[in-house]
Amino acid sequence: MATTFTAIPGARSGTREARAVSTAWHVAEVVAGVEENATARTLRLRVDGLMGHLAGQHIDIRLTADDGYTAIRSYSVASAGSDEHLEITVDELPDGEVSPYLVRDLAVGDRLEIRGPVGGWFVWRPSSGNRVQLIGGGSGVVPLMSMIRAHQASTNASPFKLLYSLRSPETSLYRDELGRLDQESAKLMVDYVYTRSTPEGWPVPPARLTSDTLLGKIFPAEENPDVFVCGQTVFVETVADWLVMAGYSPGSIKTERFGGTGGLR
Repeated sequence: MATTFTAIPGARSGTREARAVSTAWHVAEVVAGVEENATARTLRLRVDGLMGHLAGQHIDIRLTADDGYTAIRSYSVASAGSDEHLEITVDELPDGEVSPYLVRDLAVGDRLEIRGPVGGWFVWRPSSGNRVQLIGGGSGVVPLMSMIRAHQASTNASPFKLLYSLRSPETSLYRDELGRLDQESAKLMVDYVYTRSTPEGWPVPPARLTSDTLLGKIFPAEENPDVFVCGQTVFVETVADWLVMAGYSPGSIKTERFGGTGGLR
């Protein structure tokens, strides 16, 4: 029998004094929910006292069932906010315990327990002058989207590239926004690899990401980009190995992995 979670009943968001929300648990109110595709949803949360976050950080969400059972899951922040709001994008797992509730049942006005944002390594800061190569597999694009949005909102003019590997056009996250930025912004270039099906008229058939395809679509090693790779474990480890073998400095490659041991999507 599936566990039934509920939002925090009657919880209040607390005081509005400025504080750094990090390791303690706090209450977040859901102020908006947007469907990204058939199985993914972006949630906009308000956390009183939150004074922004770094691009690439994540939060923990704790849900409690009526019988006292608790489940904690981590979700990357997708937004580039500088105030008390943040956004996460949740992709529903078929056998998931928490993600179906967040995608299907959580309503605007509900309140959640969260911890964070946390993380200081897999982050991009506007003070960096290096060009940036982002490589995402599936929902691994979420923290990379935070970096893209932070970059767009900043005065940093360093070029960004995103290589986005996904199964099909229907599973894409942020499709319209990425398409608009790719067309209109001189600060971002976007390329896709489709592994199961492609958009109509796509110039190449669907295929798993390979080393040759990867290296043909990203900034070359001699340009010394900062590289951020996020996705399932095998995706991240394989891509990182390819980069090192191709001459990219290991110190310039930052990785974040999630979930099981799925392959190159």
